[in-house]
Amino acid sequence: MDRRSFLRSSGAFASLSAMGLSGCAKRVAAPQVPSAPALPFYDAVGPIIPIRAHVDRIFRITVCTRPFRAVGPRLDVERVGEKVVVHNYGHGGSGWSLSWGSADVVVKKALDALDGTRDVAVVGCGALGLTAAITAQRMGLKVTIYAKERPPYVRSARATGSWTPDSRIALTSDAAPDFAALWEKMARTSFAMYQSYLGMPGTPIEWTDRYFLSDGEEMREQPPQPQNLHEFVHYQHERLADITPRAQEIPAGMHPFPTKYVWRNTSLTFNVADYSRQLMNDFLIAGGAIETCEFHSPQEVAALPQRVVINCPGYGARQLWDDESIVPVRGQIAWLIPQEGVHYGLQYKSLNVLGRRDGIVIQPMPQGDETGWNDPNEEPDRAEAEAGVRTLEGLYERMEQMQGRHG
Repeated sequence: MDRRSFLRSSGAFASLSAMGLSGCAKRVAAPQVPSAPALPFYDAVGPIIPIRAHVDRIFRITVCTRPFRAVGPRLDVERVGEKVVVHNYGHGGSGWSLSWGSADVVVKKALDALDGTRDVAVVGCGALGLTAAITAQRMGLKVTIYAKERPPYVRSARATGSWTPDSRIALTSDAAPDFAALWEKMARTSFAMYQSYLGMPGTPIEWTDRYFLSDGEEMREQPPQPQNLHEFVHYQHERLADITPRAQEIPAGMHPFPTKYVWRNTSLTFNVADYSRQLMNDFLIAGGAIETCEFHSPQEVAALPQRVVINCPGYGARQLWDDESIVPVRGQIAWLIPQEGVHYGLQYKSLNVLGRRDGIVIQPMPQGDETGWNDPNEEPDRAEAEAGVRTLEGLYERMEQMQGRHG
């Protein structure tokens, strides 16, 4: 999530725009704002354990190709020969975040298409395939998953791991008039299901604090950034205000960061390695079966023995269904070795950092939502990864200098 999305979803976007940090291309003067009010004692910032930001602590680099569709996810029903195919793909950067709500929509459509049998096929074993399969089981169906890969090799296993239900989910110019209501229903259904995973062994899902850091004059210190080429829909602040914590501005002296402005928010984190394993176990314990196979055409999907197929191939749908409405959005993550106590997130100088149980995510986002647009390249870029780590290293060096001045 970039800084615009962070503040928009948390209700602080208007104040950010007033400070000249709304992401516009023109140069702006340094912001002049009154000091933030002191926080009550129960909102005090706890200890912030510095991340050991060294490039030799990068233990892997992963790339995820997000399947974006301007109109939003494909959730319609198609007949291929004698088979009924219910599509479930094209969620952009919101696959994990909307997975349970999307599953509820497509499984109900699959139920309507069943004719006496309770057997259903699911194509794909990523976030959307697993949740659709489990949802179908909970509705009394017998489910077989057919997939070329399964976790941890699927693309969704390389996701950032943040609750971002409207991240690149559609364009305002293309989304149908009723899409916002459908999105809200999927988001709320998903959010409710996530609560059942809180507190479980392995911490598959948890609430963590995120900090947005800004020097205020950074727009003057960098070359002007290009205007966004696309206007993505943003629904979270308006439609989920009752379940979305708002950001707090943290006044100077009440946090350890060296930047002029600091905001804090709290959001859900998916520890994807454990969460995926939990979903796989839930599916298999309930009697599910997985068969390894690769599909090259809709006709091969139609050859499956089940009459109804829930189709969740992710970005693979572009080739499998010849769906050129899918635009690839490349996202790269450098993974630092996890640290005890580092369970918070940072956004600093277009860098997204998230401390997860399975590693510390380092993700440069120099163009915000436009980063990686229409880029299908899945080869890791080591230079980009190291640059992100060095940006974080620079932040902690500034923190050390500030503490030295005040020590």
